Amino acid sequence: MARLIADRKVHCRGSASRKVSVIRFSSRSTILARDLRVTRIAEAWRWLPTQIRDRGMELRFGLRVSTAAVLSFVLAHWLNLPLALWTVLTAVILTQMNVGRSLKATIDYMVGTLGGAAYSGAIAVLVPHDSELVLLMVLAIGIAPLALLAAIDPRFSAAPFTAVLVLLAPTIADVSPLQSAVYRVIEVAIGAVTGLSVSLLVLPARAQVLALEGAGRMLDLMAQLLPELFKGFAEELDAPEILRIQENVGRAFAQLDEVAAEAQRERITSLVAAPDSGPLLRSLVRLQHDLFMIGRAAAAPLPQSLRARLAPLLARVSETAGEYLRQSSAALLSRHGPPQLHPFEVALDSYLAAIMDIRGPTPTRELPVDIVVRVFALDFALDQLGRNFGDLARVVSEFAQSLEAAAGAIPAE
Repeated sequence: MARLIADRKVHCRGSASRKVSVIRFSSRSTILARDLRVTRIAEAWRWLPTQIRDRGMELRFGLRVSTAAVLSFVLAHWLNLPLALWTVLTAVILTQMNVGRSLKATIDYMVGTLGGAAYSGAIAVLVPHDSELVLLMVLAIGIAPLALLAAIDPRFSAAPFTAVLVLLAPTIADVSPLQSAVYRVIEVAIGAVTGLSVSLLVLPARAQVLALEGAGRMLDLMAQLLPELFKGFAEELDAPEILRIQENVGRAFAQLDEVAAEAQRERITSLVAAPDSGPLLRSLVRLQHDLFMIGRAAAAPLPQSLRARLAPLLARVSETAGEYLRQSSAALLSRHGPPQLHPFEVALDSYLAAIMDIRGPTPTRELPVDIVVRVFALDFALDQLGRNFGDLARVVSEFAQSLEAAAGAIPAE
């Protein structure tokens, strides 16, 4: 009996101990879970401002499109238009990422709409179509020539769409074919004016600013590519990495070319006072060609006899050239004057002085012909690079002066 009581006491003490352990474990788990939730909330709180800052352009674009949609809907109802849908759609379609793109889209859309409305309206009035069979024939006659015109001239891409609306709107609304054409033009005009006005007035994104950002991004990619190319004179090139960077440079230039055309439209229409981006574009093209020539010269390492002498000089040229490109990118984005070209010139002069010694008849006679050709090609490429750096400095200086004078017209993004 006493032993049974003792066993029960031991069992009770063990149960109590396990309960305390469970309670402590549960309390610790609750604290850890709470700390994890707090950490996640803190990370989300830090992530949100970063995303807002990094996606500022996209957020502003979303705000402009929403504003254009609401305003066009209000105007369409205020003017009692039969199909407010087309006014809203036009405003949304023509509110683009920047002013230059919105301007081009608006002009092209209006040209296509006017042409399509005039032609399809005339067909609808001149050819009565009371039956479905005749309507199908009129639809074919009204769309086929406009589709051909749109294929020839992209400015008329909205013409076939407009013809469909003009010819079929009388079947879903109580309007005549002529009224359908007139209403279509009015609806598109109101939507176009609304979209363009919002692009100009609501947190406008200037193509000029986007072009400068694209040029700066391209210069940074060139600065990243240069050291990889110069490594080829001392060791085997990392071909996949170089190809990846070159493709990035090509894509950056294609984007820059498109945005520069939009910036030119802004400049021609005097919507914004800004310098011509053509010289900057040409300077970047020449620099890109210089990098291609350097890459061809660095297709294989130099012989050991030349490598020991030229490798340190080439490394210094690569370092100063890359730094000059990065500083030029920063100068463009900050609207400052060009950086100092002197460090690169000193490094290039040292290399060219060493090349002059190699140009003698005895040293070159001892080298294979392909090595001599590559050394002289590199000499020419670096000389051109120095000249184009000077041209880039002039362009950066012109942009800094022009943008300083037009500071009120081009807000810094």
